[in-house]
Amino acid sequence: MSIARYESSGILSSAVEHGDTVYLAGIVADDPSKDIKGQTEQILGKIDGLLAKCGSNKSKVMTATIWVTDIRNRPAMNEAWTAWVDPNNLPARACVEAKLADPRMLVEIMVVAGK
Repeated sequence: MSIARYESSGILSSAVEHGDTVYLAGIVADDPSKDIKGQTEQILGKIDGLLAKCGSNKSKVMTATIWVTDIRNRPAMNEAWTAWVDPNNLPARACVEAKLADPRMLVEIMVVAGK
């Protein structure tokens, strides 16, 4: 079975497609000046684009792992998440507090989706 890699850099690929499964790396916002809701919206837009490159979409997301730098910001992140996620196809999800590599980033999201 073939493996396709998308948007590869020196240390990772943003998406890897293997068979009927799409694995996304942890995705962060492009504009760290935004609040957590704004960063989450940017991330979800990037996820949409990566899934589309792989022939998938948000209705096929099976799992999501979300890291927030302050768990008290979870409700604001959830506002963006709830507006984006397919309510008829909710993924399994974890949301945990963690330090991120860039202190300006408030949230990072990684998903696994089917095709």
